[in-house]
Amino acid sequence: MSTAQTPQPDDTAGPPGAVGTPEHPEDRTPRTPGAPDATRSDGQAERPDPVPWRRRLLVGLVAGLLTWGLAALLSPEDGAARQLGAAALVAVAAVAVQHLVLVPDRAAEERARRAESLLAETAATVRGGLRRYDELQHGLTRHTEDMKQLVETRLVPPPRPAEPAPPAPPLVRIESVSDLAANFAEVLSPGLPILSTFVRLEMQRVIGHLSDLTTLTAECPGENHDWMLTLTRAAEKSICATSTSVDRTFWNSEPASRYLHAQAEAIEQGVPVRRLFLLESARELDDRLLRLCEEQEVLHIEVRVAVLPELPPHLLRGTTNDFIVYDEAVSFEIDQDLRDVNIRTRLIARQDHVHDRMKRFRELWEAGMSLRELEIRVDDEEDGTWMVDRG
Repeated sequence: MSTAQTPQPDDTAGPPGAVGTPEHPEDRTPRTPGAPDATRSDGQAERPDPVPWRRRLLVGLVAGLLTWGLAALLSPEDGAARQLGAAALVAVAAVAVQHLVLVPDRAAEERARRAESLLAETAATVRGGLRRYDELQHGLTRHTEDMKQLVETRLVPPPRPAEPAPPAPPLVRIESVSDLAANFAEVLSPGLPILSTFVRLEMQRVIGHLSDLTTLTAECPGENHDWMLTLTRAAEKSICATSTSVDRTFWNSEPASRYLHAQAEAIEQGVPVRRLFLLESARELDDRLLRLCEEQEVLHIEVRVAVLPELPPHLLRGTTNDFIVYDEAVSFEIDQDLRDVNIRTRLIARQDHVHDRMKRFRELWEAGMSLRELEIRVDDEEDGTWMVDRG
């Protein structure tokens, strides 16, 4: 019976499958600190690197060629030197990554992570450089086009016609932003100084209103009939308007005829128009009001009348100033002072505000009188048979 100790896994050497004999501790070669271990933890010798250098170089060459092809396809204007540089960088990185990953070392994983980080940073740097190059090239191209347009429109005089050009029509229909810019330049260049100043001030005013509309609210002093007409022409779904006794004289004015004409055109385009007249008292129920309602009914405008003191108490709590809601999206409102003078026009497109205005309009509309009921009521008022507190 032998007294030799049982060999440990670290005592075996040689390739797998060979029969080895236990070695004495004094026969083993000491390990050099930092050198790779010649044996694995399971007692078998470490296998040689399965990927020779030739294969690694081939992989790096393929990666470089792919990078070169992609760079030439995506950015042909960058030049061959820049494309070859990117391809060489990727090829070297691919070979380095293979070497670091496949070397049997305890620090292989750490080196692989560093290599991946370096490769990612290099790729990010290359992408950033390409992006900045593209942005610079785009900026230069746009600047060149702007300068070319400026030279053509400002410095190069237009060819003089052989015969005097016919006078321009009083109204110019602008179909696009380019047409707007062209007409603006024509007005500024040959016109009188006062016209140039007038156009500049008008453009500043319009741009100011456009800037205010970014907050869904805009206002101007006094009555703005242009806003009202433009919104009427822009409406596509509905127009719901209230009219108080304050603006009763408006319907005999010239802007009112243009306003009614614009509403008639909107109705022809399939946009329903409803108008609710709000009266301060029953004294305003007369033939003049009846003729006004009949005139608007001829234009196919739906008309109703409501006497405020005769409304239920819950309907008296709310605003009674003039407002027009277009497409249930924008509210056109006119504010009055204590003398019933229109002092301010506002456009409000906030959803909550427009929702409240539409709710108020529907409640007053349901409580109002139709044109037929108004005719009977006016006759009764004239005969004195209607029993109502005239206050």
